Amino acid sequence: LLDTSLSMMAEDSKPNRLDKAKMEIKGILKELKGDRVGMVTFSGSSFLQSPLTLDYSAFLLFLDAIKTGFIPDPGTSLSQALGLAVKAFPEKENKYKAIILLTDGEDNEGGVDPALEEIKKAGIRVYGICFGSADGEPIPLKDENGRKTGVKKDRNGQIVITKANLPLLEKIAAQTGAIALPGTPSEQE
Repeated sequence: LLDTSLSMMAEDSKPNRLDKAKMEIKGILKELKGDRVGMVTFSGSSFLQSPLTLDYSAFLLFLDAIKTGFIPDPGTSLSQALGLAVKAFPEKENKYKAIILLTDGEDNEGGVDPALEEIKKAGIRVYGICFGSADGEPIPLKDENGRKTGVKKDRNGQIVITKANLPLLEKIAAQTGAIALPGTPSEQE
């Protein structure tokens, strides 16, 4: 599960949260040997970017194409993303299912508990990798050429600070028998 919300553009993980998450996915992929992988991208809604496949080259093509704004719905809905991920697994297989959730942990919609119940019933573990800092960072806005044009502001003109929420990922992971870790520069998670 890859978060593509605007908050993933914050630069408290270098070069930014989304690009750092994509590098992490590539590192994980190098360690796999014959495991099927799939990808759900999400922000305010979710999209099955790649169904489960053994074709890592095709998977990487899908991964490289991902950008923030890819899913037009603003915000972040972890519950919807988790629900779609569960549906992406074949129903007949009851073992060796895992979800790796790569996000800053912001969840504008809330309500992950129903999705967690569905995940637990399916016997899926959810591992979390959290990007960003607990202190937060403004969200840079960029033009079509990638030049910074300012920072995101709320309706009152105040700068929006996006903060990583590792405790939420730890809760999700613990309830499914997994772990959650902060994303680090060494990408050893």
